Formats: sequence, structure tokens, C-alpha cells
Amino acid sequence: MSETNRHWAPASRLTVLLGENDLWRHKPRYHEIVRRARDTGLAGASVWRGVEGYGVSSQIHTTRLLDLAERLPVLVMIIDDTARLREFVESNADLFDSVTVALSPVEVWDGVRR
Repeated sequence: MSETNRHWAPASRLTVLLGENDLWRHKPRYHEIVRRARDTGLAGASVWRGVEGYGVSSQIHTTRLLDLAERLPVLVMIIDDTARLREFVESNADLFDSVTVALSPVEVWDGVRR
């Protein structure tokens, strides 16, 4: 892509908040989300493990307490076209039934996209 063709392009960010203990058929739920995103052909997905957080239970999970360190928050982020992300969530609704899902508008630098 030439320098003159590079520009900012509209897209959306799908953010999924869950715990590392959230399982899907005995495997980490975040792994299944990433696998399905890849199989769907979405641009990319990343997973981050948090250092502290709480959810519906209001119990704080943190790396500072060794006995709770295995129940840390996890964030999955996928950036792609808005319609594609909406379709991904809707067609995989069973995977997202017990987690927090947010869709936000973003701009991506078109010079580095595939």
C-alpha cells in the first residue's frame, strides 16, 4: 500500500469481559472465543489477563492474594467491521450468555490492516 493510500478507517471493537475460570465444554471460554473468531475470518483477537477485578459477585480477585490469583479477570478484544462483529456475537450467542460483551466504535490505521 503506498503512503498516499494510508488513512484512518472506521471499525468496531468487541470487548468481552470474563473470568479465567469461565469454561466452555471443560476448556477456557476465552480460548473458544478466539478460535471461533479465527474460524469466522475476523481480523484478529487478543486475550489479556487482568491483575485485579470483580464481577457480579462483587468479590475482588487480585494477584496480590495468592489464594484468589487463579480467578483473575480476562479481557478478549476483537477489532473488525461492526456488522461482522454483531453477526459473530449473534451467531455464537450461547458462548456469550454468561459474560459481559461491549461493542464500541474505533478508528484503525488502514496501512497496517490485512
